Parts: sequence; C-alpha cells; structure tokens
Amino acid sequence: METKLSRVRAVLEKHGLGAVRLRGVDWFAWATCGGSNVVLLSTDVGVAEVLITRDGAWVLTDAIEAARMEEEEVPPGLTVWSGPWQDKAQRETFVAARAGKAPVASDRPAKGEVPLPEELLHTRWSLLPQELERYRVLGRDAAEAMTDVLLAAKPEWTGWQLAGAGAEALWARGIHPALTLVGEERRLPLHRHATASREKLGGRAMLVFCGRRHGLFANLTRFVYFRKPTPIERHLIADVAQVEAAVFKVSRPGATLGESYEALVKAYAALERKGAEAFHHQGGSCGYLSRDEIARPGSRVVLQSHNALAWNPSLPGAKIEDTIVINEGGVEILTVDPRWPTVSIDGRPRPDVLVR
Repeated sequence: METKLSRVRAVLEKHGLGAVRLRGVDWFAWATCGGSNVVLLSTDVGVAEVLITRDGAWVLTDAIEAARMEEEEVPPGLTVWSGPWQDKAQRETFVAARAGKAPVASDRPAKGEVPLPEELLHTRWSLLPQELERYRVLGRDAAEAMTDVLLAAKPEWTGWQLAGAGAEALWARGIHPALTLVGEERRLPLHRHATASREKLGGRAMLVFCGRRHGLFANLTRFVYFRKPTPIERHLIADVAQVEAAVFKVSRPGATLGESYEALVKAYAALERKGAEAFHHQGGSCGYLSRDEIARPGSRVVLQSHNALAWNPSLPGAKIEDTIVINEGGVEILTVDPRWPTVSIDGRPRPDVLVR
C-alpha cells in the first residue's frame, strides 16, 4: 500500500494534479491491494472508488456498502468515507474540498476530470512481489479447477453443463468466473469464440477460463478428447504451440506489443498458415483485466518488468493459452496443474490435449 500510494503521489506531483479517482473494478483492486468493489459481476465500475491526494487516501462509497468495505475489502492505509446512497452530491463535495483547484484525474473521467497519465498504467502492469505471489496461487487454483472439470466431463454433457461445471469449480475456489467459453465438437472448427450452447460435447471440447480473484485474472484454455485425435487435429495442435513458442521468445521487458504481434504473424507464415492471425486476436498484456492491451500491428505499448501476459494463438479447432509473467530472465507460466498432460515445446512443458 505504501509503495502504491507513493507512486500515485509522484504522478500527482509531476502533473500538477489535485487528486486521482480510481473507479473501475481493475483500478480499485490494484489500489486496495486485492480488494473488490464488485457486486454485479458484469460491471466495470463498482460500488466504491479510491480517492488519493498528496496527503490523504480514502475509499468512497455509500451507507449500503461502508461496513462491508471496511471489514472485508479495505486494507490499512485507506479510510472509508460514506454518504447517503440517494445523495451523490455529498461525495462530490468531499472530493472537491480535498482536491482544491487543481485538476482531478480518473481512470473513468467524469465531467471536468482528465484521464490518468500513462505512466500510472505502466506502474500497474509492473507487478509487485506481493501481487505476484497472489497471482501464482490464483494461477494454480484456476488450472486445478480446469483439470477437475475436464476429468469429470462426459461427451453427453451439453456446452451449458460444461460451462456451469467450470463456473462452479471456480466459485468453489473463490474465483469469479468472468468467462467460461465452451466449444463443442461440431462448433469448434467454426467459431474461435465459441460461447457455450445446448449442443452435446461429442467427441471433443474446448474450455476457456478468465477467472478473477483479488482483482487479478487467470486466463487459460484446455481441450478434452473422448476419442483419439486425428492426424490433422494433431498437426493443428502442434502448430499453435509453435506459434506460441515464437511469441514467448520475444516477450521481454522493454519489447513492444507490436514486436510480439509481428513474431506471431511470422510464425504462422513459417508454418504455411499465413494470415491466420486475422481470424482471432492473439492476446496481450493482462493482470487486473483479462486483457489490458491486445497486441496489434505496430503497437508501441512497451512491456514492463513483471508484466503479465496471456497469448492466444489459434487455428480452426485448436488453441493454446496460459497466463505468464515476464522478466529479464524469461517467462514464468502461472496457470499450471502438474496433473495435466504436457508436451515439450522449445524445451518448455506445454499443455497437450487430455485424451480420456
């Protein structure tokens, strides 16, 4: 908390700001060291916000949420202020009195406010040791949930049933199931973003998780087969793993997302899959969002030390995805369950399909 407050205040000083207001679910979790302002899971702005000035820091909420925030979500170093839920003007008066006449910056700027300076976003991407430890535990738990579900899955289940089992396994570990995609056998080659349907799984299925805990997102994709993969399917599976290996090589602090994208494009072309990147986004930076920035051609977004990433190479009916953290020494994969079958790709264990 002290580190984060000092970084925000350095930005306040540099840009002549009176205050920073952090309203989004992502920024609230970052500023409160893993707290949550979420009630409605699908919202991007929760029931409380963080206000930071040069000499104070508060969580601003209403009387409905104040006691729970103080008891369960707000760490020492932040004071909870609450006003009547039916009178938002009191909150604005409180903020104005503490910001003075200087500009107020926000992640979701309201009238009269300015956007957050870019360097604050880079600060959020560079995960601190305590955040990394929370992320490692989350990654293991999400991967274990995935394994448990796909070990139990049956070909006669519908996509809805598999998605529901995935959500249950995540919730049982205190993880918000922000996304549970399911591709059944027929739909897998047709749709890269196969949302769950009433169709039966059939001979194989894909399950994708974006699970959130302490504000951090664990993103991963796995496949279960109830039959032997065909030679064509094996070829596709091997190719997406090679594309991922190529982007892993260039995923280093100081590199840009544009350079990562170019490595993906070249890898597809080298495998005689030229243009495959056009049919699905390829992933990018993550952490307090499932994706902070998606890699695009020419992107100048610079990766930070201890930046989380989730790459997303795919071909019809095949995909690979895990959450990683990069540093000067290379790549650390977070979403790992040792029970899951692996193959060696470029000297690194990567997930194979689970053949039941």
